Amino acid sequence: MLHILLYEGSFVSFIGCLTQYYFFFASESLECLLLTVMSFDRYQAICNPLHYSSVIDVTFCTKTILLCWLMIFLMILTLSVTMSYLWLCEPKVIDHFFCDFDPILELSCSDTFLIKMEGFILAVPIVLCPFSLILVSYVYIIITILKIPSVTGRQKTFFTCSSHLAVVSLYYGSIITIYLFPNQKSVKKTFSFFYTVITPLLNPMLYSLSNRDIKNALKKLSNKISLAFRIHWFYNLSIL
Repeated sequence: MLHILLYEGSFVSFIGCLTQYYFFFASESLECLLLTVMSFDRYQAICNPLHYSSVIDVTFCTKTILLCWLMIFLMILTLSVTMSYLWLCEPKVIDHFFCDFDPILELSCSDTFLIKMEGFILAVPIVLCPFSLILVSYVYIIITILKIPSVTGRQKTFFTCSSHLAVVSLYYGSIITIYLFPNQKSVKKTFSFFYTVITPLLNPMLYSLSNRDIKNALKKLSNKISLAFRIHWFYNLSIL
C-alpha cells in the first residue's frame, strides 16, 4: 500500500491480488469476531462479576481464538477460490490502494451475481451477527452501570470498557459508512483507510492507556525525558 501511495500505482498478478485480498479480508473479519468475544468478556466482568473467573479462563480464551481463526480462514477461502475463476476485462486497473472485493469485481467480464450473493451471505455471520451481539452486550452493560448507586462507581465501571467501545465505534462506523455509500468511490477509499490503517494504529494505544502498568511506564518515561531536557538546558545556560 505504501509503495502504491508513493509511486502512484503498482503492478500485481491476479493470484497475488487474490492472496492479498484473502489475508486482508480474513484479518478484518477476524477482528469482527474478536471484538465480539471482547464484548462478551466485558459483559461477564460487569454483569456477572462473581462468575467471571469460572467462565473467562485460559481454556475458554484459547478455544475461542482458535475457533475464530478456523472459521474465518475457511469461510474466506471459499470466497477467494470462487473469485479465482473470474475473467478480467481490459484495462486491468484497480481503482483502489489495495485489492478489495468491489474493485476486483468491477474488472470482471464474467457474471458476478453468485460471488456477490456469497459475499452477502458471509457478511451475516462475519459482520451482522457479531455487531448485533456487541449491541446486546452493551445494552445489558449500560443497564447494569445505571443501577450502580455512586457516580464514581459508574465512571470506573464504564472506563473498563471505554477503550473497547471506542475501537468498535471506529471500526464498525467505517464499515457501515462504506456499505451506506456503495457507489461513492472517494468515500469508500477514505473509510477503507480508517479500518485498514487508522484502527490498527490506534488499537495498541487505546488498549494500553487503560492498563495501569503502561500508564506508570509512560509517566516514568515522561519524567526521564523532562529531566534530561532540563539538564541539557541548564548545561547550555551555564556554558553561555
